[in-house]
Amino acid sequence: MSTVFTKIIDGDIPGRFVWADEHCVGFLSINPLGPGHTLVVPRAEIDHWVDADAELTAHLMEVSRTVGLAVREVWAPPRVGLMVAGFEVPHLHVHVFPAQDMRAFDFANAAAQVDPAEQDGHAEALRSGLRAAGHGAHVPD
Repeated sequence: MSTVFTKIIDGDIPGRFVWADEHCVGFLSINPLGPGHTLVVPRAEIDHWVDADAELTAHLMEVSRTVGLAVREVWAPPRVGLMVAGFEVPHLHVHVFPAQDMRAFDFANAAAQVDPAEQDGHAEALRSGLRAAGHGAHVPD
């Protein structure tokens, strides 16, 4: 059975995509830790991050870094958080999010509900930031 992330990647469930390439995608979290909280997810269904090969792991980290630079540019947080937790969905995913302090790393502080229009604005701001940084080829419309 497909994971919820595979269903998002395949278009069976809607997602606010900010990145897409042959190996992974990036889309906004439905329970964000902050504006622009992006999940970088491999297209391949890999449960645990240590099961990904070195090449895919390096690619996920580079895409996460690229998204993180855009998060920093758009929202100017003191830090950009990066986390691999892996308990919510059994499909490898890297969380990239603006962090004001250590509370930003606690999923108990994630938004339970989000305003769809606000999320659309966050996605477009991040896509614009990625395009401005020269990554337009990987930024979906």
